[in-house]
Amino acid sequence: MKLTPFIVALGLLLLAGCEEQLPDTAIHFAIAQAPINLDPRYATDAASERVNRLIYQRLVEFDAASKPTPSLATWQKLSPTHYRFTLRNHVAAFHHGNPLTAADVKATYDSLLVLNDAPHAAEYRNINHIELINAQTLDFALTQPDADFPARLIIGILPKDLIEQKHDFAHQPVGNGVFAFVSWQRRLTLKRLRDHQLVTLTEVKDPTVRVLKLMRGETDLLQGDLPPELVQYLQTKSEVQVKTAKGTNFSYLGLNMQNPVLKQLNVRKAIAHAIDRDAIIKQVMVNDTRLAEVILPPEHYAGNASLPHAEYNPALAKQLLQSAGITLPLKLVYKTSTDAQRVRLATILQAQMAKAGIDLEIRSLDWGTFFAEVKQGNFQLYGLTWVGIRTPEIYSKVFGSQFMPPNGLNRGRYQDATLDALLQAENWPAVTARIHTQLPYIPLWYEGQVAVMQKNIQQYSPQSDGNWDNLASVQRSATKGQLQ
Repeated sequence: MKLTPFIVALGLLLLAGCEEQLPDTAIHFAIAQAPINLDPRYATDAASERVNRLIYQRLVEFDAASKPTPSLATWQKLSPTHYRFTLRNHVAAFHHGNPLTAADVKATYDSLLVLNDAPHAAEYRNINHIELINAQTLDFALTQPDADFPARLIIGILPKDLIEQKHDFAHQPVGNGVFAFVSWQRRLTLKRLRDHQLVTLTEVKDPTVRVLKLMRGETDLLQGDLPPELVQYLQTKSEVQVKTAKGTNFSYLGLNMQNPVLKQLNVRKAIAHAIDRDAIIKQVMVNDTRLAEVILPPEHYAGNASLPHAEYNPALAKQLLQSAGITLPLKLVYKTSTDAQRVRLATILQAQMAKAGIDLEIRSLDWGTFFAEVKQGNFQLYGLTWVGIRTPEIYSKVFGSQFMPPNGLNRGRYQDATLDALLQAENWPAVTARIHTQLPYIPLWYEGQVAVMQKNIQQYSPQSDGNWDNLASVQRSATKGQLQ
């Protein structure tokens, strides 16, 4: 393997920095971005969603085919607008000691019906009212029929008493999941309840520094957000183990559909033809990354494997821009985070688009500022990844005219009456075909998943959606090994 400059620098840092590490019983996980909000009603960033899966439990989970399956509760469809949920036996108590009952479920979803600033609230506007039957059972009455309603009940359940006290779940979460919150200062510390194993999550934005910390024994585990040459480097090191898996998380370029230039279809088509996705996947992405056309992958029950891939054709892109009356070069601003891998992707996009007559200005912002700008609609183009998406209702949330912020996740402010009608009918093949034709975003790829860990870390593997659920079973077999 050819040694790139940053790998040479990494080796020098390792040699200079080797020193004995103190024994530590916690398992340390270095992550690219820290979570922002640990209240499941408000969390929308990937890190927060992944941590919340560990702290909270939900009424419903999903099987391997992405179909809803009981988690905390089973359900009956009593009528098209009437669902009854019954808590299963032996539901774990909340971390502050109170038992979880149907009243807590009702309080959680009732709170979403009145929180106008909660990004997930619009998903539950169809709930007319919730009725307690007994401590284990409650009914959801809907305004309109919804055959997929159980699949929507994936918000972590909060304790009723703390909801009423307006507890700060965002920074001091209390759930009934396999992990309990311990502290959150420089790093987030969780405790696994069955064996009191501590797990820490520390933000280390630079991928080279994350690898350095792993090789020096300062951290035990990395997952995702690593450039392929760093993964290849790690695969040569006997001190660590590298595991990869095919991914389902969807990366895309978001577009501001209120922008007078970007609202033109030929401009959006030009941007799609200006990107050589195959080259980027080969140069920058890890193994098992594959081209994507819509949010849900082809193997999903609502996937669409028939959608064609847009070819890389900068000459055609120029023609499309000129047919839209654009004077070249077209100047656009692309916003991204300061994560090294994301900035690298941005510079490649910039170079590729220049050949198509697009002058792409890159603005890299710290994660909090960047994500706030996206949510506020303050962008022309941005790059993000949808993580852990299971149900086709995501298309309504992201592209439905009635789901613009603060009532949903239509951050590009896209409006299409034809698509709205297809969404209402839940005609997923037609929905995905319409999205693919109209390009309210530019699809990129489904990112491959990679996890790298110390040799003595066991029972952890990357999941297709990048979740961290295997922290519930991860173990260390012995004292951490050190690079000598």
